[in-house]
Amino acid sequence: MSRMHADYEALPDLLAEARRLALDFHDGLKERPVGARNPSMPPQKLPEDGGGALAALEEYQRIVAPQLSASAGPRYFGFVTGGATPASLAADWLVSAVDQNSPDPGDSVGPALSHRTIAMMADLFDLPYKIGGGKDGFDGTFTTGAIGANYLGAACFREWAGRLNGLEITRDGIGELLRPGTVEIFSASPHVTMVKALGVLGFGRKGYTDIAKLDGREAMDVAALDRALSASRARAKVVIASAGIVSTGDFEDLEAIADLCDKHQAWLHVDGAFGLFSRCSPRLSKLVKGVERADSITTDCHKWLNVPYDCGLFFTRHVDLLETAMLLAAPYLEMEGVVPSFINRTMESSQRLRSLPVWMSLKAYGRTGVREIVERTCDLAGEFGRRVDAMDGYELLAPVRLNIVIFRGLLGDDAASNAGQKALLDAINATGKVYVTPGLLHGKSGIRAAFSNWMTGPEDIDLFVEALNEGMAAARAKLKSVEEV
Repeated sequence: MSRMHADYEALPDLLAEARRLALDFHDGLKERPVGARNPSMPPQKLPEDGGGALAALEEYQRIVAPQLSASAGPRYFGFVTGGATPASLAADWLVSAVDQNSPDPGDSVGPALSHRTIAMMADLFDLPYKIGGGKDGFDGTFTTGAIGANYLGAACFREWAGRLNGLEITRDGIGELLRPGTVEIFSASPHVTMVKALGVLGFGRKGYTDIAKLDGREAMDVAALDRALSASRARAKVVIASAGIVSTGDFEDLEAIADLCDKHQAWLHVDGAFGLFSRCSPRLSKLVKGVERADSITTDCHKWLNVPYDCGLFFTRHVDLLETAMLLAAPYLEMEGVVPSFINRTMESSQRLRSLPVWMSLKAYGRTGVREIVERTCDLAGEFGRRVDAMDGYELLAPVRLNIVIFRGLLGDDAASNAGQKALLDAINATGKVYVTPGLLHGKSGIRAAFSNWMTGPEDIDLFVEALNEGMAAARAKLKSVEEV
């Protein structure tokens, strides 16, 4: 009997051991250092004959597990990173267990599940839904994350711009679309993933007109956008707007921007990677009023929905353009079904069943559960912002508008040098109590904390403040020793 067959015969024991290791990780999550400290792997040699799955799990426990960070836990404040709700964690295990390649109808319930789950997510966001999209509603697809969703948005408006100029871009290439007077893209604070998508799709990373921002904010100056759209002679105009800008959680005036897009017949793409979830809350939904008028929308389920990585979601009214841009035609792929072929809606022809953790989380916790995560983490961010504002040695760089707090240590450094901020960031993370990432606003370097994990509670704010005090003391001591040298 081969080693693999023997492992399959012993599958109950193998999965029981994997279960034990997973539970050990979660049991120690709050005590584990939040950021991995100088992780390393010893040299690895490919074995001629493996030792079997249980032996591999033993090596995982010995070498890998001790160096895992607690990024899944309540005090990881880097990027905008959710954890995994119990329901979504169980579902993700099942995704691997059943191992469905789920883009094409006909061989699995996967496409039907994805189809129904997209409709549920549209309902969660109070977006009109219509099979196949159109003026009356959105349809879409699951993706790997925001870069995948922004890529699809850019592919859609590239196809749209081509048609306005009498071009078939996916057939003939983008060259003719780049002639003066064909297309112009406008944005004030595009996320780096959209900038990357513009580069990959041929527009260029600098291929957009930079619109002025409101004073002291990251949000677009709508009057400046109006002037730029009015001055543009391009046949196709595209506006990239943001719902939840990454540095501060700021929002652009989507209602006013949508009015301008109607006036100038421009395509409106909204990056709502985490900010779109404000639609779940009656008290926050005003921040994203107007998003329902967009042509395409990006969001991430592995952020505020707290499903495991990786899972993004793309909505559009223009599914015909999406399926033109992403068409994958081959005789062996011509499977017919009553639901869409998601192979023609994404970049990947192989797709894990990403919709299952989303579906199970929605079924387990409903609209109320998602709203509770969003509102509670925003409340915690607000409380943390107030604590920081009252601390000696720290200052807020922007008001707390949503779930992001950007602040700075007062270490005597000026905005030009920003000396000391990295030392402070490293010292805070070195406590092992929290993990934060750099922030930058109006030329001032600082520290950014994003609250999005369903497990985070008031006690974690207390530990965060402890880490700030310890980090400040360590950073000052380090800077002093450098000065003395």
